[in-house]
Amino acid sequence: MESKDVVQCLAALAHPVRLEVFRALVVSGQDGLTPGVMQEALGIPPATLSFHLKELVSSGLVTQERASRYLIYRAAYENMNALLGYLTDNCCQGAGCAVEPTAKACPC
Repeated sequence: MESKDVVQCLAALAHPVRLEVFRALVVSGQDGLTPGVMQEALGIPPATLSFHLKELVSSGLVTQERASRYLIYRAAYENMNALLGYLTDNCCQGAGCAVEPTAKACPC
């Protein structure tokens, strides 16, 4: 993934509504969601949702497919993983810096 693509993806996710929509699509898996289901579940007005979906599709993080008379939106997992890979490439100069999965959160 090139830096211009990374910037476009991060810009698309840098809005609370788009981030919420994208997370819902990631959770839905390969089945995806129709705009009607997203509107109902997330409480987003149709015009607003349409605007934000257009931005997510334009960034490459979301795909759109017509199935009969419905539009199905899905998270583009390959692009999402490419973005994550770009952000973590050469992390800590190769040293293990990730939190261990068994590490306990601070009870503070």
